[in-house]
Amino acid sequence: MRIVITGGSGFIGTNLINYLNKKKFKLLNIDKISYASTHEKFKILRKKRNYSFLKVDICNFNLLEKTLNKFKPSFIINLAANSHVDRSIVSPKDFFNENIVITQNVLEYLRRNKKIKLIHISTDEVYGSTIKKKFKEISILDPSSPYSSSKASCDLLINSYSKTYNLNCCILRPSNNYGPYQFTEKFIPTIITKAQKNLPIPIYGKGENVREWTYVEDTCLAIEKIINNFKKDQIFNVGSGYCKKNIRIARDILKLFLKTKSKISFVRDRAGHDFRYSLDSKKIRSKLNWSPKTTLLDGLIKTIDWYKTNLLWIKYTRKKYQGKRLG
Repeated sequence: MRIVITGGSGFIGTNLINYLNKKKFKLLNIDKISYASTHEKFKILRKKRNYSFLKVDICNFNLLEKTLNKFKPSFIINLAANSHVDRSIVSPKDFFNENIVITQNVLEYLRRNKKIKLIHISTDEVYGSTIKKKFKEISILDPSSPYSSSKASCDLLINSYSKTYNLNCCILRPSNNYGPYQFTEKFIPTIITKAQKNLPIPIYGKGENVREWTYVEDTCLAIEKIINNFKKDQIFNVGSGYCKKNIRIARDILKLFLKTKSKISFVRDRAGHDFRYSLDSKKIRSKLNWSPKTTLLDGLIKTIDWYKTNLLWIKYTRKKYQGKRLG
């Protein structure tokens, strides 16, 4: 089976390629390479003949079409997107310009090649915030940030194209992922890299915001399940059930580093900060027999160990990060 991963040099994309490369798939990664991308030298590729990479700006439809026509994929897994919420608040136009154009270009290609199947990776943030309930796949989309609004727009675009042109599309909405290769500006990597240097850990507001945390390899397993059991026009929530306040995640990580909570520094809350995310993932559990294999504690231990032993990757990302800090 021939699979294209768009945005395969990002966090989930890198892990997905490492995961699928162990299977019997022919993989092509197309990525424009941004400041948050992982260089090819850091991938763990057991079957290098089954994998290739091309630097492609997916916003350029002609270039995308030429690349896909040559590879002739059975599946496209769309992971290409700007994803950092804080950056979307500073530069919302960039997120709408890229995230929506990328998705529409992929859909336009599918409109001309209707046998190809699309697995689009969305986010739980499209549902917005909740106090107590869990969001189901049929819940109303109520995004709060420019990032989540751009992703919700992509989901609606896919729905409209699929209905109008009878395309083969499926959408995954995972909860917050964490694990190896996550760029150091994100929440859990920030805590880990700050703790490594005994620096204060910045936490928005009072740290009461709640997130559902899924280890990235469990999301990769969910994607594999959908590849092997694809049905068009399906939406699947992918959540672990492990929901915790940000302050507790920070303290758990500091405890694993044998640090004290005095290292936590509360900072001004960000605009439109969603209070709580929580997914009802019964559909993928029952229909595809998926369940998370990694507990939150085990996942945090694995992630910390990875960051401790991949200092060259951290050094590389810091070099790329220069000049990209939020203003």
